Amino acid sequence: MLQQRPIQSRTALGKARSGGVLLVPHCPAQPLRNAHEQLARNARRNVTTSVAGVQVKDVVTSATPPPDLKPAEATTRVWNEPSGQPGAPGAYGAAMVGRPEPLGATFDASTGAVNFAVVSTSAQRVTLVLFTEGDMAAGRATHEIPLDPEANTTGDVWHIMLPGVRGDLLYGYRVLGPHQDRDPNCHGHRHDESIVLLDPYAKVVLGRRKYGALGAELDYANPAVCGHAATWPQMAAALPPPADSFDWQGDRPLNLPLEQLVIYEGHVRGFTADPSSGVQDPGTYAGMTARLDYLASLGVNALELLPVNEFNELEYYMQIPGSDPPAFRYNFWGYSTVGFFAPMSRYSANVQRGGPPQSVAHEFKMLVREAHKRGIEVILDVVFNHTAEGNERGLCLSFRGLDNRMYYMLAPGGEYYNYSGCGNTLNCNHPVVRQFIVDCLKYWVTEYHVDGFRFDLASILTRAPSAWHPVSYDPETGAPVPPHAHPSGAAIDAAGQMSDGQGVPTGTPLPDPPLIEMISEDPVLRDTKMIAEAWDCDGLNQVGAFPHYGGRWSEWNGKFRDTVRNFIKGTDGWAGPFAAALCGSPDLYANNQPAETDWWAFNAGRKWRGGRAPTASINFVTAHDGFTLADVVAYNEKHNEANGEGNRD
Repeated sequence: MLQQRPIQSRTALGKARSGGVLLVPHCPAQPLRNAHEQLARNARRNVTTSVAGVQVKDVVTSATPPPDLKPAEATTRVWNEPSGQPGAPGAYGAAMVGRPEPLGATFDASTGAVNFAVVSTSAQRVTLVLFTEGDMAAGRATHEIPLDPEANTTGDVWHIMLPGVRGDLLYGYRVLGPHQDRDPNCHGHRHDESIVLLDPYAKVVLGRRKYGALGAELDYANPAVCGHAATWPQMAAALPPPADSFDWQGDRPLNLPLEQLVIYEGHVRGFTADPSSGVQDPGTYAGMTARLDYLASLGVNALELLPVNEFNELEYYMQIPGSDPPAFRYNFWGYSTVGFFAPMSRYSANVQRGGPPQSVAHEFKMLVREAHKRGIEVILDVVFNHTAEGNERGLCLSFRGLDNRMYYMLAPGGEYYNYSGCGNTLNCNHPVVRQFIVDCLKYWVTEYHVDGFRFDLASILTRAPSAWHPVSYDPETGAPVPPHAHPSGAAIDAAGQMSDGQGVPTGTPLPDPPLIEMISEDPVLRDTKMIAEAWDCDGLNQVGAFPHYGGRWSEWNGKFRDTVRNFIKGTDGWAGPFAAALCGSPDLYANNQPAETDWWAFNAGRKWRGGRAPTASINFVTAHDGFTLADVVAYNEKHNEANGEGNRD
């Protein structure tokens, strides 16, 4: 985070206009780049931000560089020029400057090099870490390449290009920066250079190969050892292949009409894990592919997969109390994402057999291609409302260590908003984060040919983000000046609450959420099905009035579920609502007059209410959130004691 301070001396900083300000990292306890270096970097960025009525660009470009500092123009590098880091024989060649886009690791066909690019607005040092699989499993880095803060940065993007990289290497990042537990007025920052972080844009992630298998027992308390625990050993991203050799055999989107969909919600592992499935590779993408004919025979034409993004099934690993023989608890569903661009590697039969990590991509593509051949669309259940990093007691895996303030909804003291019920909330409507989400959706559509997405707790995607800004200081007193009076730079409103930087309190449901509009209007996603679970864990319910932008979105109709259940079990007074439900819930989607008790639709969401066809409603009676249909109608009381949670789930 950057802070404005009055320039007290012109001797060291050169000439500056009267009343000018210098942008320097806000946390004074951290080691800073020297002022000359900061001026040069700001000049190279061509900063144009106007804060407190001062054009920062004017200050930066009018300052005369000291004699020992080259003009900014002279330090500008071309992407394929050397950036100074030597190569490692047999591993990679001498580094080049690299490009700031695209983010992630990408193969450059013109040079045969791999470009690495990652965003951090608050990093003071970034190091690219390379692993062999053996070294990663042993908790040690194989190669570490510090990025040059001048040559290898463009704006807030750190980038580097390595020629001749061994294709079997894995990569991650170390990031030095402030941390609120050790630095005053650095609330919200949680950088830790001892941890090797996963790239948010990682396309393939490798940690453990076998589902449910623990990692190595290492001295994880030692900062020199990579990884957190045997249940959370080090993971890293695979390098991109030079070319994609998968044969799609002319596959094209099916574009089935919504009114014709018969959706089967399925879990990749659970679908074939039992020996009764009779497949060669149970619990894998290959196993599900082998049973597609069965789904087609049921009349299913859409397969909605519970999360297949990389997650850690050992996240809650522990022995179930009282189990004999010992049984263990797993995160089975997968609603706790680690890698949003990466298919779950331990669902791959090829990866489990020791194949290259990238083979998971081919196996998932095979599933989609073969589903399409049978007239079955593939819809992914995606979780953009939170990540696996949890709250302040959680682990630093990726986003938290790269830029905690940017990726998460935070209060002024750095506390996590928890609209997800899972410890943190992704800062979805922050400009960088919403671009990340849209990039991810487009990647799954273009790379894997998926047909649609079901958004878990989608109402979170409509909430206002949290923002942090440079702080203005009074030249007389040195005190922070309103409107951003919080000493950490938190964008608080007049009531002292966290805001989006424009006066809207953080977490407020927005009538025109930028992320939802961006998804709805993206040309690549134009024919992709968008399904909202239109509520969240803080009580916001937008069923019937989710921002749909001309009908681009359908909704999981939870009211249909409740109505059908009450009618079927014979509860009085449900015949009328049941009839309406069978007719497509016109009371919800055609009627534009919400009840006063419908807070969202009666207030900010009113313009999204009414005028919609029955295709706005995804009708269901039971789903993963409850029991199977057979159990729903067989028991008066829950009987779920086997998992050791006291029947509370």
